[in-house]
Order: sequence, then structure tokens, then C-alpha cells
Amino acid sequence: MKNNNDRSGLLTICRKAGRLKMGMDMAKDACRSGSACAVFTASDLSEKSLKEMRFVCSRYQVGLYALEMSMDQIQKSMGRRTGIIAVTDKGFAKACAEGLRQIAPDADSDN
Repeated sequence: MKNNNDRSGLLTICRKAGRLKMGMDMAKDACRSGSACAVFTASDLSEKSLKEMRFVCSRYQVGLYALEMSMDQIQKSMGRRTGIIAVTDKGFAKACAEGLRQIAPDADSDN
């Protein structure tokens, strides 16, 4: 299983390769366009934002994973504070998702 340092390094490489979309709007656009291979959420993402991403990922059949990094940790490694990251490369997405908990789709919404 990868630790956070391995994952942040992988995400940095992914970003340099232009295969990363950071932020809610960019991640949603990537899901809609079919370019997102996986979406990762920060451990301290708000419930409202998580619910919205669960819905979007469920609708467009994109895997959603808990990143096990806080927004502050993401900011420290990526240079930008965000709670949502979409990866648009299958290989990078698979490597980043390895060992992470997949978040269930929005099927159990009670609102």
C-alpha cells in the first residue's frame, strides 16, 4: 500500500503531465466530457461537496476515492488548496487509486 508521500509524488507527476484537473468545477467538467478516469477527494472535504461529487461520479460512471490527504496536505504538495482532484489518465488513475477506499455512489441519498 502506498503512503501519502508516494501518492503526492504521483499526483505531482500527473499534474506536470497535464493529466490532473483540480477543483470542483474542473472535475465535474472532466466527468461530463468523459475525460476523467477517477476522482479523488480530500479527507476534510465538506459533506455538501462530497455529496455533489458522488452524484456526478455516479451519473458518469467515474470511480470516486478517498485520498487520505487533507486539503492542507494537498496544498503543500501541489501548491494549490483543493479538496477534489480528477485524473484524466487511466494508468495514473489506477496507480493513485491503489489501496484507497472507493466511495460508494450516491444511491443511498435520503434527501
